[in-house]
Amino acid sequence: MTNASVLAPAVPAPRPSDPERAARGLERWTDQAGREDDPALAAFMRDLAEPDTPGRAVLDAVFGNSPFLTACVLREPAWMRRLVTDGPDAARDDAFRAMAADARAAGDDQARVMRALRVAKRRTALTAAVADILGLWSLEAVTGALSLMAEQALDHCCAHLLTRLHDKGDLVLPRADRPTFESGLFVLGMGKLGARELNYSSDIDLIVLFDEDRIDYRGRLSAREAMVRLTRDVVRMMEERTGDGYVFRCDLRLRPDPGATHLALSTEAAEQYYESFGQNWERAAMIKACPVAGDRDAGVRFLDHIRPFVWRRSLDFNAIRDIHSIKRQIHAQRGHAVVAVEGHNVKLGRGGIREIEFFVQTQQLIWGGREPRLRARATLPALNALTERGLVEPAVRDDLAVAYEHLRRVEHRLQMIDDEQTQTLPSDKEKLRAFATFMGYDGIKPFALDLKATLMRVQDHYADLFEDQPTLSGGEGNLVFTGGEDDPETLRTLTDLGYANPHAVAATIRGWHHGRYRCLRSTTARERLTELMPTLVRTLADTAHPDGALLRFDSVLAHLPAGVQLFALFAENPQLLVLVADIMGDAPRLAERLARNPSLLDGVLDPESMGQPLRTEDLRAGLRMALRDARVFEDVLDICRRWANDHRFLVGVRTLRGQCAPVDAGRFLSDIADVVLDVLLQHVWVQFAEAHGAMPAGAVVVVALGKLGGQEMTPTSDLDLIMVYDVPEGVDQSDGPKPLAPTVYYTRLVQRFINAITASTAQGRLYEVDMRLRPSGNKGPLATSLDSFRRYQGEAAWTWEHQALTRARVVAGPAMVADRVAEVIRDTICRSRDPGGLARAVADMRARIDAEHGDENPWNIKHVRGGLVDVEFIAQYLQLRYAHDHPDIVVPNTAQGLRRAGAAGVLTAEDAGFLSLAYDRWLGLQGMIRHSLDGVPDDETLPPGLKARLVANWDGAGDFEGLKAAMADTAARVLALYERLVLAPAEEGGRGGS
Repeated sequence: MTNASVLAPAVPAPRPSDPERAARGLERWTDQAGREDDPALAAFMRDLAEPDTPGRAVLDAVFGNSPFLTACVLREPAWMRRLVTDGPDAARDDAFRAMAADARAAGDDQARVMRALRVAKRRTALTAAVADILGLWSLEAVTGALSLMAEQALDHCCAHLLTRLHDKGDLVLPRADRPTFESGLFVLGMGKLGARELNYSSDIDLIVLFDEDRIDYRGRLSAREAMVRLTRDVVRMMEERTGDGYVFRCDLRLRPDPGATHLALSTEAAEQYYESFGQNWERAAMIKACPVAGDRDAGVRFLDHIRPFVWRRSLDFNAIRDIHSIKRQIHAQRGHAVVAVEGHNVKLGRGGIREIEFFVQTQQLIWGGREPRLRARATLPALNALTERGLVEPAVRDDLAVAYEHLRRVEHRLQMIDDEQTQTLPSDKEKLRAFATFMGYDGIKPFALDLKATLMRVQDHYADLFEDQPTLSGGEGNLVFTGGEDDPETLRTLTDLGYANPHAVAATIRGWHHGRYRCLRSTTARERLTELMPTLVRTLADTAHPDGALLRFDSVLAHLPAGVQLFALFAENPQLLVLVADIMGDAPRLAERLARNPSLLDGVLDPESMGQPLRTEDLRAGLRMALRDARVFEDVLDICRRWANDHRFLVGVRTLRGQCAPVDAGRFLSDIADVVLDVLLQHVWVQFAEAHGAMPAGAVVVVALGKLGGQEMTPTSDLDLIMVYDVPEGVDQSDGPKPLAPTVYYTRLVQRFINAITASTAQGRLYEVDMRLRPSGNKGPLATSLDSFRRYQGEAAWTWEHQALTRARVVAGPAMVADRVAEVIRDTICRSRDPGGLARAVADMRARIDAEHGDENPWNIKHVRGGLVDVEFIAQYLQLRYAHDHPDIVVPNTAQGLRRAGAAGVLTAEDAGFLSLAYDRWLGLQGMIRHSLDGVPDDETLPPGLKARLVANWDGAGDFEGLKAAMADTAARVLALYERLVLAPAEEGGRGGS
């Protein structure tokens, strides 16, 4: 065998973990030798396979341990001869020379360039692998060869693509024979590539930048668009799998704010980002940044420009605090808390490579600004420099250096097996045994003992970084969201906390750290958020749907103008954070409103506004004070909307927190509507009167029916309104510059009032308005005179209109006219009626509603049989049936009317108590649901947190299944009472009673 001494190993070649696979590989090798046309190569192949030789040991190690290397060897027997004959150093240099020559000779043939790169990568990978497993190269030589391969491949891609643009006339290069020279385009290698520490099957982390002042671009695109396309082509040339394989996978996520920026950035944009939004973890990443391709001089200038960002001359204690915050998000452990070897990630797991790198980089960030000798890109030189400076003990340096080299060897062997980007040891015992053999061990136990000892040493030294600092991770597991990739321990922690999609959660939080939202653009805000992050993540995880809660909180941040104060308040008042988390997780409707208008938090943050009772006089005074800022009528509309929305939101939050019973919430929401309608009517009238004057001694009032009339509003209730005006006899027009007759005057005034309520402004709508209950419905005038209203109710109204009138209440307008209208309403309800005809009319209307809106879903609390509508129809029937003899039962509130009916003897005390309680419970459930959700839910779509609150608001329910059973029993009893009190008299021709 020619010059076999070149393969004399510094360490014994690993035995084949799979002898049968080794034998099959050897058989293919010898068969191939038999078919080889080159006699010298065939002889070499046979000699290399001779038993008991160094060459045979290498073949057995390759064929018996690595399918990927087996394929390389079988495809490159001539290269194996060169490697054996000349040694790995010369072979590496030959691979690079051949790649450069083939790439230059390819001209415009991109496929040929790509093939040259892939052949060189395969040969370099094979050379490095053989040199590594035989101990012929140091770790630095292995990673250096792989890094240089990546650099040169990138450079050839850039040169080829720049030349293409130059030849098309789109770009003018200063030197066509040296395409990258002063081209203005450069590639920064980040991470292991930048430090020339690339692992065997690594992705390469890149940032592609261009100097617009140096690029002489003349094509139809912008220079930026052209450079983005070129970058995309570089990535394709490197990544695309062809018959010759691929070169390197490229990762561009370390560029500034990768979720919001293009693949290639101008140097100006990048400089502005780092100066304004750069984070400390990005400073750490920039420690390793190095120009690796393209216009390297431009890359050096760029790094020189951002040097003050990376290396700060003075000790920045805020930055140090932030760095410590990042460290404290990591659950560091000392001593024997080592995870099992099976399935362990030697890069990102405990005691792994990342911990050694982080140990070094944090010290560099703190001290490297004043001491340039600490700025080494590579890990081990930097560790040495820190030791020389006295910042790391020599014994610690020695432990970490040995551990680093051991873990990197493990990482390389893992990746050699199948050319996979992995740092995770096999979980399967047999595969782990095979890997231990490939590492040169005699079985799992000695390998595991060595690896555990290494991991434990790293863990102990790493945990020293956390001495005397309370953890921010808040418990077991990491919560780290810096960098460009997911931390596996953090993903595991998120999963354990209950997040369904930990990758999406981590990506969302990384976006916060990038300062993508206005509230996070200040350094202080991001540092406060770093401190707060573990508490925030865990608090949101305690909600019913953690993923949805976090996304809704993300929406809040997107609309928040500033974040420092809020984050500080959260830190000082954890209960406030719990409240916001509850809103995010269990009340999507409230969360949506909060996201659209984060200023609503101001009210929540105000203990006085959250604690004081909601009195009508206070509400009225508050709105009038807010309206002092109104300069024009549009301001009035916006202020009324903002005021009403703020107070409705506060009622919802109080209900969610249990500070307000759902039935009371209905009254408070009605009070809010009363106040805003009354105040708004006055402002509309003042504006209207500027042109048309006043109607002498005349006035208009607002009659509310339905939920507002009964003071039972929910957050989604619209307003059922009737507008009634009264003008003395003899008044035939208003007294303004443009006088109008009474009918026209009040019709136009009411139209403006309705528009003021329903118009959509920047603050949204105030309420939806339904006026179909006015006399003659949609065919009738918007405003009805008091005489017409009285006459219609006495002569033309249907029974169902009188049913609606039982819940009528005057909510706005002068008291004198309000009293007259109230009298008409009361007289109408108290009129004597034919019992049988009344019962039939009420039953017929209920049947029509059921045919149109009936629903068997018990959570459609309004329309399910035995629900709200049935109770309301019972109450309305009883008022119309018995008010003539018992006028005291006339009251707009349904539950109160039922209790009065019981007191008057119209209902038995038991039935009255049951129906009024059932109605309050139905209203309570409906109100809580509508505060929290849009639409009608079902068992599956009800958030668990909301389910718990619904159970708590139904005395005796016990749990959710108990609540459903109680609801079903209540509905059945209500329906039975409806059938006895209303339906039976209707069917029996009007016979019935209490």
